[in-house]
Amino acid sequence: QVQLVESGGGLVQAGGSLRLSCAASGRILGINRMGWYRQAPGKQRELVATVTSGGTTNVPDSVKGRFTVSRDNAKNAVYLQMNSLKPEDTAVYYCNAEVSVALFRWNDYWGQGTQVTVSS
Repeated sequence: QVQLVESGGGLVQAGGSLRLSCAASGRILGINRMGWYRQAPGKQRELVATVTSGGTTNVPDSVKGRFTVSRDNAKNAVYLQMNSLKPEDTAVYYCNAEVSVALFRWNDYWGQGTQVTVSS
């Protein structure tokens, strides 16, 4: 089994910063894509940022320039630095990873989620 454990959420004022961390553990042969998604009340889960093992990132315009995703392949960890936070960034943030658990077998895993609340 593979577990993703997130940390770093909390309450911050608009314009502030937060850093989220996520570490994967368990039976891991390799990790391709890692990243973050978020879900606000009454809305669908949406992409925040992802990064491949080679460092290629995918960041939507809604957070580009404010959020930075990075990873430490040796630690099976991914990070999200969030700056200039806005009230509309309020959501539960989920870590996601595409993990190789056996030869030619890849599974998608999710963390339990961490709440980020931005007050105006």
